[in-house]
Amino acid sequence: MSDLSPASGTVHWIGAGLSTGSGLARLCETAERVRLWHRTEDRAAGALDRLGLTGRAEPRAYTLSALTAALAPGDVVVSMLPASEHAGLLAACVDRRAHFACSSYVSDAVLAQVPAALAAGLVVLTEAGLDPGIDHLFAHDLVARAREAVGDTTAASYDLTSYCGGVPAVPNDFTYRFSWAPLGVLNALRSPARYIEDGAQTLAERPWEATRRHVLDGEAFEVYPNRDSVPFVEQYGLPPAWKPRTFVRGTLRLAGWLRAWDGVFEELKSGDDARIAALARELADAYPTTDADRDRVVLAVSLDVRGAEGLSWSDGCLLDLVGDAEESAMARCVSRTLALGVRHILDGSLPAGLNRAAETAERSRQWLRELADEGVRFGRLSP
Repeated sequence: MSDLSPASGTVHWIGAGLSTGSGLARLCETAERVRLWHRTEDRAAGALDRLGLTGRAEPRAYTLSALTAALAPGDVVVSMLPASEHAGLLAACVDRRAHFACSSYVSDAVLAQVPAALAAGLVVLTEAGLDPGIDHLFAHDLVARAREAVGDTTAASYDLTSYCGGVPAVPNDFTYRFSWAPLGVLNALRSPARYIEDGAQTLAERPWEATRRHVLDGEAFEVYPNRDSVPFVEQYGLPPAWKPRTFVRGTLRLAGWLRAWDGVFEELKSGDDARIAALARELADAYPTTDADRDRVVLAVSLDVRGAEGLSWSDGCLLDLVGDAEESAMARCVSRTLALGVRHILDGSLPAGLNRAAETAERSRQWLRELADEGVRFGRLSP
């Protein structure tokens, strides 16, 4: 294992979009210096004013070259930019010997640079937001407790479901509130989803066509699979002696979503990239997010294990949070989780190389305790 390059105490937060919230304020309390990089210095200053952080962080106009020139060894770069920008940012970090953190999934382009980062003693923190992020924390905790109760070598089958969604706190006709770029939402629906159902790998070319009803604490939602769930069987440490009946990570929507979005789905079936980009702009105009809106984040992860002779174990975690006038629930969950990870880079408790929000049950429980202390609280799912 490479020696860890000590953190300098300076944090560069890149981007001030919808998911930048009070996590940035927490970093201003703990880091020696924080710089907020945005499209222009004026926009960065405006974002700091909106967050009540004027004078506590330095506004900067972002370009990759300007950021690279400002980096010093041991600095921490926090990317709130689209995932496609992360490889270039990480390359700059490796070149300038700076640590890197984001809330996005690990891409192949990022993964290819991890050996160089490890050799330089740098932390590459990924999947440290809400989903991915807090969902990983829940899953690692549940799997560890199930393993303690059932045993790693006991023959068993299991169902693991993990559903997350940002929805309007007050339902509207569209049954949705955009909490990230509309084009990203539409393109995610255009991507096939792979998951396990009835013990077999299943591929949904159009994920919304696999939508089903899902009840949480007596409230009905609609859920569908997204991305590729299968690699997370290994990532979550499920024992080989246990065989999956169901393993799916997916998206949660309000009841009635499938019907309300019928016209959108027809466009997704036939539209090319240009048409989908235009549709995203039309939806953004038709359903704008206003200061009076309140969002709601719902994340539910459950695990049910069944063995021979009536042996069973079942539990689940539920996060259900509504935004307020100060920040959205989405911004709170994403930014505070990411900021927590950055603070662990600053204190030297994360090892060099690739890290996700959680790699072990012990770390998951620690992060969940810390998040609860900061207002991101959760409970158990009712049976």
